Amino acid sequence: MPKRGPRRRPERYSVFLNVPYDIGFENLYLAYIAGLSAFGLIPRATLEIPTSQRRLERILKLIQECGYSIHDLSRVQLDAKAPRVPRFNMPFELGLAVAQNAGNRRETWYVCETVPHRISKSPSDLNGTDVRIHAGTVRGVFGALCDIFVRKTRQPSVQEMYRIYLVLRRNLRTIMRQAGAKDPYGARVFRDLIFAARAAQLASFGGK
Repeated sequence: MPKRGPRRRPERYSVFLNVPYDIGFENLYLAYIAGLSAFGLIPRATLEIPTSQRRLERILKLIQECGYSIHDLSRVQLDAKAPRVPRFNMPFELGLAVAQNAGNRRETWYVCETVPHRISKSPSDLNGTDVRIHAGTVRGVFGALCDIFVRKTRQPSVQEMYRIYLVLRRNLRTIMRQAGAKDPYGARVFRDLIFAARAAQLASFGGK
């Protein structure tokens, strides 16, 4: 069996973002990108992974490359489309992150949800975890990020995050049109949203 190379040191400014990729989550998706960018952090996601690559190995590598990971379990209910099954991608990727960081004394993975106390039933193994409840709102996501990154040197206000969010909201359709995308969950759109958020952060706050 071939030996693995040395594990890459996580980038302390990178955040693995594990969220639902559906139209109903669009505003919160933009909110996560805007909020993380306001903290001077770099969102990463499985959207970056080329479809030709072995996906599971690439997800593990991506999680390893990030200093933090945020896992939004808002979509634990049954899918509306047939066949009606639970959406397992988000809990599965959370499990990968937990396993990757086993034995790490520093807290590196965080869970967000829409509904209070739902995690105590699904998945119940997370009982005792400090879950951030955003109630499905943009400002709720910003509040959750403020709690998660309270120790970061840069502490943007919710108002600062919201200004970046509005820039993304205004430019999303143009970014999608330039990328030839039908939804915001593509590799190029994700990259361009990060660039736009970073530019808005630099323009508004001098990159501090």
